[in-house]
Amino acid sequence: MMKCVHVAVAVLSLLSAGQSAPVSSCETLIHPIEINGREQLLGNWTAIAEGTDVPSAKLLTNLLMASVRLNINAANESDAINVMQSQKILGRCYTFTTQMTLVNSTLPLAQPFPRSFVSLRTGCPDCLIASSKFTIGGQTYRVLQLLSRRNTVNADELKEFMRQAECLNLPSPTILDQETGFCPDDSPSIEAATTHLTNSMNDMGSEFSKTLESIINSDADLQNLLNTLRSSVAGLKEN
Repeated sequence: MMKCVHVAVAVLSLLSAGQSAPVSSCETLIHPIEINGREQLLGNWTAIAEGTDVPSAKLLTNLLMASVRLNINAANESDAINVMQSQKILGRCYTFTTQMTLVNSTLPLAQPFPRSFVSLRTGCPDCLIASSKFTIGGQTYRVLQLLSRRNTVNADELKEFMRQAECLNLPSPTILDQETGFCPDDSPSIEAATTHLTNSMNDMGSEFSKTLESIINSDADLQNLLNTLRSSVAGLKEN
């Protein structure tokens, strides 16, 4: 049962959701920028919003995920970073850690499935716009994330991000709810307990890609994912 729960949460965390705008106004907004060394990536980041063309990702985020934070520190290898992602899902905290290496202003990631990240231009002085893409079942999907060193951004900064998603022909981004608090949570309640997913995700291998593809393409499997998460949290509360 717990393995199914870990698969479900891992899928949700990595899904961690118009009309085309004139090219003249979009060229700058969606142009990848050069990252001169890992130093500008280090530190704590709060996920403010996310836009993606992964089917049902926006629904899952709205129903289940409250907040996401990243802690990035330097790894031993040159230009390598350790990324710990903490998310609050249905009131509980889940974390997983990955290592990435900056190569030509791109951050490639091999596990649990290949994907790559680049940073786009932004007028926000302490924000990071992470654009990534991955292929599952022969279909390529895109994700655009607004990260900030603050817990909130102002209206103009959010509007710019929305415009970037529009320029990329992505659905309207989901705004994460920062009012529910962040992980790790110092509260003694069972809901605040943290589950670490790193080992589970590393052990999944091809199983993860198959599970994600199934959820993307099947409403029934999506509903099973929702039911699994809800029942697992309910069971933990009862115990």
